[in-house]
Amino acid sequence: MTRTIKERSFIRFLKPGVLDHWTVVAALIMCWLWTCSPANPGSAYDQAVIAYYRGDFAIAGAKAETGYKQFHRLSSEWAWKFTILRARVLSSRGMSGDVLKLLESEPNPPSSGDLAVEKNRLESVAYASSGEFATSETLLRKAESICASSASPPCRDLVTARGFLQMEMDNYPEAEKSFTQALSSARAAGDEFHQAMAWNNLTWCAESQEHYDEALDRGEAARKISAREEFLDIEQNALGNMGWAYYKLGDSAKAREAFFEAEKQAERLQDLTDQVTWLQAMGYIDLDENQLDAAQQAFQKSLALAQHTNHDDVITSLTAMAFVSERRDKLEDAKRFDEQASALARSDKDGSGLVYALIVRGRIAMRAQDYIGAEKIFRQVEQSRDSDASLKWEAERSLARLYEDESHPEAALREYKAAIQTFEAARSATKQEDTRLPFLSNATRIYDDYIHFLVAQGKQGEALQVAASSRGRTLDEGLGQPDLGQPRKDHSEKEQRLDAPALARRFGGTILFYWLGQKQSYLWAITPQKATLLRPLPPAAEIDAAAQRYRKTLIHGPGDVLASADADGQYLFRTLVAPAQIKKDAKVLIIPDGSLNNLNFETLLVPPPASGSQPSATQAQPKPHYWLQDVTVVNGSSLRNRSGARLSKIAAQSQPDRSLLLVGNSIAPSDQYPTLPQAAAQMQSVAARFPASQEKILAQQAATPAAYLAGNPERFNYIHFVAHGESRRLSPLDSFIVLSKAGAEEESFKLYARQIIDYHKAHPLHAELVTVSACYSAGERAYSGEGLVGLSWAFLHAGAHNVIAALWDATDEPTQQLMDKFYDKLNQGATPAAALRSAKLSLLHSQFSNPLYWAPFQLYSRL
Repeated sequence: MTRTIKERSFIRFLKPGVLDHWTVVAALIMCWLWTCSPANPGSAYDQAVIAYYRGDFAIAGAKAETGYKQFHRLSSEWAWKFTILRARVLSSRGMSGDVLKLLESEPNPPSSGDLAVEKNRLESVAYASSGEFATSETLLRKAESICASSASPPCRDLVTARGFLQMEMDNYPEAEKSFTQALSSARAAGDEFHQAMAWNNLTWCAESQEHYDEALDRGEAARKISAREEFLDIEQNALGNMGWAYYKLGDSAKAREAFFEAEKQAERLQDLTDQVTWLQAMGYIDLDENQLDAAQQAFQKSLALAQHTNHDDVITSLTAMAFVSERRDKLEDAKRFDEQASALARSDKDGSGLVYALIVRGRIAMRAQDYIGAEKIFRQVEQSRDSDASLKWEAERSLARLYEDESHPEAALREYKAAIQTFEAARSATKQEDTRLPFLSNATRIYDDYIHFLVAQGKQGEALQVAASSRGRTLDEGLGQPDLGQPRKDHSEKEQRLDAPALARRFGGTILFYWLGQKQSYLWAITPQKATLLRPLPPAAEIDAAAQRYRKTLIHGPGDVLASADADGQYLFRTLVAPAQIKKDAKVLIIPDGSLNNLNFETLLVPPPASGSQPSATQAQPKPHYWLQDVTVVNGSSLRNRSGARLSKIAAQSQPDRSLLLVGNSIAPSDQYPTLPQAAAQMQSVAARFPASQEKILAQQAATPAAYLAGNPERFNYIHFVAHGESRRLSPLDSFIVLSKAGAEEESFKLYARQIIDYHKAHPLHAELVTVSACYSAGERAYSGEGLVGLSWAFLHAGAHNVIAALWDATDEPTQQLMDKFYDKLNQGATPAAALRSAKLSLLHSQFSNPLYWAPFQLYSRL
């Protein structure tokens, strides 16, 4: 499903009326006038300005209206001051037509001075919003001519108005210059209000150019200022704008959180325009997640409110209702909403609105088997200058689906490749790890449809190639691949061809590669031999539900797993593992997808052999048989290993095999992170297994993030942390290891995942193994194509070959025993995978037999 929110109407970055510095200063200076007589026009005006300045537009509008009625007969100046303030309120709500009507209704318009500047500026912005650019330019020049010999604050605001006109004309470079000039001017004047406004406008500019990571930085700058200074309306706009950037980057969790907060703030401020915008946004997230009832409720509410705002909001809400109706198979409703949206967009000369309406019209045509009409519509979207990258790849995907339905496989193949190429170019323009990580979720449906198409065509190997090409991109790029940040010239299977059996031979076992699809999932079992087995699996939703229930049961231990989760544990084994026909004592590499990233496959329950009879109630129930007891499991994220040469170089540069960097048993930084009772014992136990001459120990007050980074961790072959860990689901690179404080700075005890990545870009790790003996160190959130992202991902990104990390809270005493057994086996020459399995089996046959104790730690590895 494409992101069908129209950016120009979706994002209300610029509050055109909130531009005049002089009203802000007046509001701050004259707060004492609140106690003056209501018969004083200055007091009434300033009270309205204060409400407006805070973003309380309903109160500001009411006070300005009351003030006008009371005092407009005193003088033309007071009449116009209250009229302009009322116009600013309307402008802030996006009601451009009402702004013009109001300003035209007042007699004796000012021809010079600040009021004339304000009137011309407001009219210029209103005409620009309506697409009447020539009239807008004329009015803006008239205001600028008045200001030719003036340096009054309203004149300084004209540069922002010009930026707004340039944005409406899609002249983004010039708009950027204008908004940057406005930011510099506000900084020079120490004007926090206009700084926040300028940052919001620069966010608008960045997002209009699809520079979403840059938009996030700018939006955060606006949010921080407005939250500190209580600029309530600017704050909610900043939150919503950041939500839009997250949404376009595919990070729906963060987007939903930002939109929810923005919508509630807009509702409190009675700002209907922005409330409509954020409701639409949340509705599209629901639509993406197939929550059709929730999506329809959000869109119905937005459409009802939009009737009181402006045409842009109505067009967007109508288009949204058309999309959800089409998804609900209510095609007549979809047509009706689409026709209404298109008619309104044509009357407003709204090209962007027309393009979004075309997408849903094309889908309706496809559903009616009007393939010629649908093809024409999708081509129009693909070629339109009003289409952004997401619309283009959605049009190309739709064309591929159309050709597939028409049994034109060659044409379908061409369009699938075009859609992926369009997506790859957009992804390559995203530079930061934080924003690259969720971006692939934007293309999940393209890849899903493409893979199903290839399988249906009997091209099972090609389907694996495509699935593999979508995995581990950001992780692989972390090793300094030369194409980082560059779009691929040819995203063909030929260029990305993998020798899957050769990878299995190098691994020394079987690789299980999973793809969870909306309608059909797949398992590829890759063996060192030539044959690769493909097995269809149930849809993702069915697998997700069982996996989530089973994991929840495991981490709530220590109850009887067999009694409480036998059905799910055995179902997952029969569904996910049994089709691969894995032999006992095999070595298995799991490359999971979706919810499977949070599932420890070792805990899956192997069904007992069929005996023909059930044990009686008096007979002892058989002990659970976990897959751990049959195989050695390793976890990975990708078959795409373009880092082999780099890893070989790292291995050649490594220090002797027994070098150890040991960090932990830190001084508790707060009550939230108390001292770990077994930390000292675990530190001592690990240290005893390495030569003293080849180890460096950072403990107690020496165990600080700064000390780790300064300790040349790239020189060590083994790195071990004994500490608390904290996972951040919404911002995984803000996950951290809890160490000792380095000084008075409050956050100095946190070693962040992003710090690990940033430091090791210049100093790549050479470690054979990094062990993070901390809770949730594997991460909590799985990203499409990357798997779980957290501390383990950060260390693999930094160059480590293997990482041991935890999927959930690790209990202190059994963790100590597990690590003892693990390093014993490692010292005896076992591989990390074999050593970890042996340690887990020792706990399984002890008082800590429940998976709660032995299953949180997993081995993550690169091929």
